[in-house]
Amino acid sequence: MSAPALPHPHQHPHPPHGPPPGRRNRLPVAGADLSASVAVFLIALPLSLGIALATGAPLQAGLVAAAVGGIVAGRLGGCPLQVSGPAAGLTVVTADLIHRYGWRTTCGITVLAGLAQLGLGRLRVARGALAVSPAVVHGMLAGIGITIAVAQLHIVLGGSPDSSVLANLRALPAQLADLHPAAVSMSALTLVLLLSWPRLPGRAGRLLRRVPAALVAVAGATATAALTGLALPRVDLPSWHSHALAGLPEGPALGLAAAVLTTTLVCSVQSLLGAVAVDKLVAARPGPVARVGRADLDRELLGQGAANIVSGALGGLPVAGVAVRSTANVNSGALSRNSTMLHGVLVVVAALLMVPILREIPLASLAALVMAVGIQMVSLHHIRTVTRHREVPVYAATALGVALLGVLQSVLLGVAVAVALALHRLARTRITHEEKGGVHHVRVRGQLTFLAVPRLSRALHLVPQGAHAVVELDGSFMDHAAYESLQDWRGAHIARGGTAELSGRRGGIRTAGPPPPARCRCRPWTPWRDHRSCFPETAAAPADRKAGRELAHGIGSFHGSTASPVRAEPTRLAREGQRPTQLFLTCADSRLSPSLITSSAPGDLFVVRNVGNLVPPPGEEHGDDSVAAAVEYAVDVLKVRSVTVCGHSGCGAVQALLTAEPPGAATPLRRWLRHGLPSLERMADDRHTRPRPAGRGPADAVEELCLTNVVQQLEHLRAHVPVARALAAGALELRGMYFHAGEAKTYLLGRTGKVFEDVREEEGAAEEPRRPV
Repeated sequence: MSAPALPHPHQHPHPPHGPPPGRRNRLPVAGADLSASVAVFLIALPLSLGIALATGAPLQAGLVAAAVGGIVAGRLGGCPLQVSGPAAGLTVVTADLIHRYGWRTTCGITVLAGLAQLGLGRLRVARGALAVSPAVVHGMLAGIGITIAVAQLHIVLGGSPDSSVLANLRALPAQLADLHPAAVSMSALTLVLLLSWPRLPGRAGRLLRRVPAALVAVAGATATAALTGLALPRVDLPSWHSHALAGLPEGPALGLAAAVLTTTLVCSVQSLLGAVAVDKLVAARPGPVARVGRADLDRELLGQGAANIVSGALGGLPVAGVAVRSTANVNSGALSRNSTMLHGVLVVVAALLMVPILREIPLASLAALVMAVGIQMVSLHHIRTVTRHREVPVYAATALGVALLGVLQSVLLGVAVAVALALHRLARTRITHEEKGGVHHVRVRGQLTFLAVPRLSRALHLVPQGAHAVVELDGSFMDHAAYESLQDWRGAHIARGGTAELSGRRGGIRTAGPPPPARCRCRPWTPWRDHRSCFPETAAAPADRKAGRELAHGIGSFHGSTASPVRAEPTRLAREGQRPTQLFLTCADSRLSPSLITSSAPGDLFVVRNVGNLVPPPGEEHGDDSVAAAVEYAVDVLKVRSVTVCGHSGCGAVQALLTAEPPGAATPLRRWLRHGLPSLERMADDRHTRPRPAGRGPADAVEELCLTNVVQQLEHLRAHVPVARALAAGALELRGMYFHAGEAKTYLLGRTGKVFEDVREEEGAAEEPRRPV
């Protein structure tokens, strides 16, 4: 676990988006942002027109939404690299609104939805939207994708779609019997280019793949149609002077409220989920990740609301975060929100200057492009995920609900099915009783709640008095009512001369007799507090047996409450062998816990502990080969990538160095402390810069020597041959660390070797999450 280089302690934990200070670009926009904006623009232009076509809105509305999404949402949103604009996930909602209320009222509904998003953003409820079951969200997107694909298939075949999925399916046989060869040929050409372009082989293919496949597909079909003179419908972009702006919503109040709620819900959920996905893409991207901050979801909701207000007022489609364009933006190396904003500016330029070219695009080509996007929304990865988590009913109900009922109704249906499924799993408990060889086995499969208490009681009362019983619990949850019922029966059964054993799926807790007077309730491998209260003192116990009793209680607690939940991890480590990435050399002080202060799990650290965290130099008289052997084994055999020397406050060895007389004919401890004398000499030598904690000087001579000792032991490490060889090859780094026990704060030695810098919580949170145990 190689520790990352830390910023200066006074540096802001989240640097501003864009190039770091000291490397200013002559241009106001970084080159990476400029190239990324062009890539996103080339994808956004045909998709915006295609989505507008799929909704039945004026085609200019797609361009307006793309421009506003890039400029307004890009500037005000909380996810710098997310690209907003007309989204395929909003196609069904918008098409239904246009069909019911007309275009101007739909624009008004978009404005009201934007205002609702502003209100939600001010209430800071963005995180709450992520509580919706992923199966509901994926099912909603799959249902929308199916609806889009079925509708656009009619345009691909040369016809016109209906507003209903069922109507489109019923009309499909007649449409297949009445094909339009020109439309079908241009659609087929578009799909062939769209699917084959990303698969071009060779070096030339790698260069050509930099051009977006969507642009190539539409441009190829447009050029072919123009050269062959095919007569087929093309993009109709009327003059901007006749462009319709938003009007006051007209219609029944309840219907308009439902329309605003639906638009707000779909726009918000899609944008927030997209922001979370962009964070993951940025974290996985090689390069300067620190330049891009994590998404502020409440601010993102405010930015999306402002964009919808502007887009609706200017006669544009509803705006939301778009996965395809956001992915292209991140993969193109964008560094800041400038790429998103500049792509919006390019859309404005195209809308004003490229109208003659856009009017040559065949509608069938745009329909084929949008149909492919709709098919891709039915993700096989999502289907496998919901299948693995047994949430297929939720996914299927939501997807079918979109096609049959509508988006808002489908979300409510999906949530209802998810709740019903959770209640069914909670209440579904199988309890059986069986006797084998005089032992009565009561098996409980599923969650043990108050609903299962009557059946549990009936099964337990089948166990005769004085018999040996084994209760096997195979579930992850037991509520208070079930727990009390089980404990009451166990106590009564034992009182009547019987024995009872409670066991889980991976091991058991022996409860044949009365429970021990004290058990440790600290949760395994989690932060602890007031641990000694788990073992209260008893006057009857002799003082010399206290340590042994605590050790026995600790072992019993491990076997009873810790071993079963964590057994899989030690088993995996035993099977795979140890593969630590860091040698951690620290003091033997009992107050210092390496796993605690580094949040490490078994298998992460190769730990060497001794009095004073000392590293004897090689060839030293009265040397100690045990430390050198551990260093050699860690570096040459385990191939660790980092060696850390960790000192701590109040070190007894350091205090002994400061107060003791120079050792003569010494004891083993006095001989060992000889290896700390170079640290004492280093502190007294004015030629060496004395290390200090960030923001302050050493509290006293003990702390100053503790810090100096860490620096000196790193010098000793460099003298060992395996370490020197690995350092020269660039395969190893050395880090100094200091733990202040009174402050519960850890410091890392900076690159200059002069200041121990504070490790901030935000920097730890930015690290890749630890594998769960």
